[in-house]
This record gives sequence, structure tokens and C-alpha cells, in this order.
Amino acid sequence: MWSDVEIESTRGNFNGIILPRSETADAEHIVLKMHNGYNVGLAIETITSIKELGRKEAHYKIPEKAFPYDPKKPNVKLLGTGGTIASRLDYRTGAVIPAFSPGELYGSVPELADICNLNTEKLYGVFSENMGPEQWRGTAEAIGREIEKGIDGIVIGHGTDTMHHTSAILSFMVQNSPVPIVMVGSQRSSDRPSSDAAINLINATRTAAESDFAEVMVCMFGPTSDQYGLLHRGTRVRKMHSSYRSTFRTIGDVPIAMVDREKFTPLRDDYKRRRKDRNVTINTAFDERVTIVYYYPNMKPDIIDSLIDNGYKGIVIAGTGLGHMNKPLYPSLKRACDSGVHVYMTVQTLWGYVQMYVYDTGRDIMELGVIPAANMLPEVAYVKLGWALGQSQDRDEVKKIMLTPIAGETTDREPHNGYLIYQGGIPEVEEFISRYNK
Repeated sequence: MWSDVEIESTRGNFNGIILPRSETADAEHIVLKMHNGYNVGLAIETITSIKELGRKEAHYKIPEKAFPYDPKKPNVKLLGTGGTIASRLDYRTGAVIPAFSPGELYGSVPELADICNLNTEKLYGVFSENMGPEQWRGTAEAIGREIEKGIDGIVIGHGTDTMHHTSAILSFMVQNSPVPIVMVGSQRSSDRPSSDAAINLINATRTAAESDFAEVMVCMFGPTSDQYGLLHRGTRVRKMHSSYRSTFRTIGDVPIAMVDREKFTPLRDDYKRRRKDRNVTINTAFDERVTIVYYYPNMKPDIIDSLIDNGYKGIVIAGTGLGHMNKPLYPSLKRACDSGVHVYMTVQTLWGYVQMYVYDTGRDIMELGVIPAANMLPEVAYVKLGWALGQSQDRDEVKKIMLTPIAGETTDREPHNGYLIYQGGIPEVEEFISRYNK
């Protein structure tokens, strides 16, 4: 039970509900939930008067509802792992916490019943930074069970921060799927007016239920508005902004398709199609002794040496330019390769290919035993190397697995429009934006 108040202050007048103070907050502010749904913090020293208008009782528990069944609709399984799409604000700490079970998601997005028969299972309740090999294996095995049962499509609710890691590893652990596997998240929690949770979930569920795209995909906002969502291939996607709702981008390629409430618009034709069989390959072997090293100027050899000494078996390097590191690291790189550590080079530019034949630096590093990984994204190379080492420790076999495309993680070439970054403030860009964003 909280006070509904009208506050006059030197910063203006505010109406809303006074919220309990976060345990970690100071005693010099009042937090007010305004009637538009947003919260504002007011310094006590700026407040000139408070008038209590009434009392409000808040209930944040959304009841789970039995999903209505229609035999004419496709069957979709929603696997919950946690993240902002399944979160709300905790007024005890002031932080966003995992709260909604997958069943509660239907309670807040009843439109899902118009799309399919939805069955839900909460696999985990963690933020995405806590997802790892244990959860990856469990999710892949759950996907396999659902496909064997005859499900028409699968949606995976996931936190956005590491969703591109999970989409990549599932692309290797779950191969030849006959149905869509759609990962979805949200940048803003469900109790915020600007939340993207409902639209993303609707688009992802439609994709799983109705589309012909039988791959591991990420479904999130396309533009910053809610005009449509994009379906990104699981091995070519990356989170590119900390807070924009349109944070996910396909890197060095184009997305698979656009999705909105009315239709799917394919943007390419080389995607894997939906099938009626139940055949799928689940291979969850993963060696956790792998890491990513982000090269920076003046990096010291002890970084590489410590990894060797601590028993790491795989190192992915995000190198500069076309795949470079400084010469003082050469002895440690050679020691790593001679010790049986599998070392692969990617580029920290994200767009573009490793090209280690251009400069003598690259040629020297290859002579040490470091293997270029084409245009594989660093995070994708990391999870693929862990998966490859789960299959074999033989250097030649691991190299064969790493350099053989499985799910579009490397491409023969990048399309001319696979690299587009619009620089705000430049006249021609501002003119273009003004034509399409009124």
C-alpha cells in the first residue's frame, strides 16, 4: 500500500506513487512512479510541498493462465531461461530481477493465443551472463526432446547480453532441425511503457508457428520503433548497443527475414526450410578450457603464458586489422601452439576477414601455428572452438571442424550491403533519416 501524491518542487510539479526506497539508495531522495509509468527521483531538498491524494495497492504477480487449445493451430514450445523478457522491477533493491515464468508471459501477452497452441517450460531463471555450458547443453537437449515429440516450432526466452553466444552454440549443438528455433529477448522490462517484450515475443512466436525458416535465429526489433522484427542467423548476429531496442545486428551479412503482424519478408533465399520429419542431430559435447583474448597495444606475454599454465586448450584471439599482434607475444604464441593449445585468429573490427598473408606480421604469426578463422565473429569462434574440442583433441581434426562452415558462421564473401554504419550528424545521413523517420 503506497501513497498517491502530488509533489511541488523547485524542479516542477509531479504526480504519482511514492515507492519504497531501495536498500542501496541514500535517504536524500524520493522515488516516484508517475502516472505515465516512468519513475523519477526527487532530491528532498528540492521539495516544497507534498499532498497525499490517496493510497494505491500494487500487485506485481501476473497469474499463470491455462493456454486455450485449438486443434487447427500449430503447436509451439516456449522454453524459458530468464532475462529481461521474463523480468520486472524489484522495488526492494531497485534492480530488474527474473520474475515471470513462461506461463506468466502468456498472462501478460494474451495475443499469443491467436497464433498457436503454446506450451511452456521454465528451464532456468537466470540473467544471460549466468548462461554457460551447463545451460547450453540443457537447452539443446530440451530442444531435441520437443522436436522428437512433434513440436511445430520452438521459442527460447533469453537475456539479450549473451543471446548471440547462445544462438551460436545452439547452431552447433542442434543441427539439421526440421522446425524453427527462435531466440527472443527484450531490452526493457515488462513493467516499462517502452517495453519491447510483448512485440518481440509475438513476432518470435509467429515465426516458430508459421514460418518456413528452420534454423536457429534471433528475433528482435528491426528499427528502433516496433514496425517489424528481424530474424538474424544465429552465427552472424551480435548485440551492438547497450540499451537501444534495435540492438541486434547481422554482421558481415544480411538478416534472414523481416517479420511483422501480417507477413514474413525473406531477405535471402539460402535459409534452411521447414520439414515434416523429426530428424535432428543433438551434439552437446563442449570443452570449457577455451577463452577469448582481445589484443591491445603493449599486451604482455604473461597473458598467454598464464593461459597455458592454467591448462587452457583453446584460445581465440580478437586481433587488430587483418589479424595482428605485437612481436613480444611471438614466443608465448609459439609455446602455446607447441604445447597443443589450439589458437585461432579473428578480427576485433567484427566486419571483415582475417587476411594474414598481406603483411609479414600475419605471415609470422601463422608460422607460429596460429590459424586464421576467416570472417567468424570472435564470440562465435569461441563457442565453436569449445564445441570442436568436445569432438576431438586432434589438431588436424579440430582445424577441419573449425574451418568447415556448419551454420553460416563463415561465408565465402560479404555482400556489398553487409557493412553499413550510418554516421549521425553528416548532412546526407540526416537527410536520409528525415525522409523515413518523421
